[in-house]
Amino acid sequence: MIPLMANIDSEILREFQTESKILIAKMVQILESCEGNFDQVQSLEEYGLNVDRIMGAAKSLALNEKPGELIHKIADYAAICKAVGYKSSQIRNNEQFYDICVALLLDGTEVLQTMIASLSKPVEIKELFSKTFLERLRWVSSEFGADVRGSLDVNKGQKAKLSQNDIDDLLKKLGLD
Repeated sequence: MIPLMANIDSEILREFQTESKILIAKMVQILESCEGNFDQVQSLEEYGLNVDRIMGAAKSLALNEKPGELIHKIADYAAICKAVGYKSSQIRNNEQFYDICVALLLDGTEVLQTMIASLSKPVEIKELFSKTFLERLRWVSSEFGADVRGSLDVNKGQKAKLSQNDIDDLLKKLGLD
C-alpha cells in the first residue's frame, strides 16, 4: 500500500485533483479524436502538453512529501505518459503503430486518472497496472528510434529524449519492474 500524504494541505490536494480531472478530460478528448484517425497525429503533442502540466504540479506537490508516496508515483507515471505522447506525435508512415500508441495512451490515461483519484485513500499501485499493459508500454517504447524526442522541442533541434532505460527506471520507481 502507498501511504497517504502527510504534508499536503487538503485544499491544495483537492485543487490538484480538480485541475487534473479537467486536464484528463481534455487528454481523453484528444485521444478519442485521434483514435483511428492518423491525420490527427500532431494532436498527440497537445496530449503531451496536458499531461506535462499534471506531471509538473505533481512534482511540485511531491517536494514536501517523503519518497514513495503516491504523489511521487503520479509525477513519475505522468512523465512516462508525456514521453509516449510526444514520441507518438512524431510517428510518420505507420498507421498501425500509431493506433497501438493511441490505444496505449487511452489505457494509460485511465490509470493516471485512477491514481489521482486515489490520492485521498490507500491504493496498491501494482493493482493498477496489468502485466499486459506494462508489456505493451515497454514494447511501444522500444519501437521508437533514438532520434525521437520525448518532450516538447523548445530548443528547436536539441532533442529531449526519454530512452527505454529512462522508462524502465521510472517503472522501477513505481515498483513495477
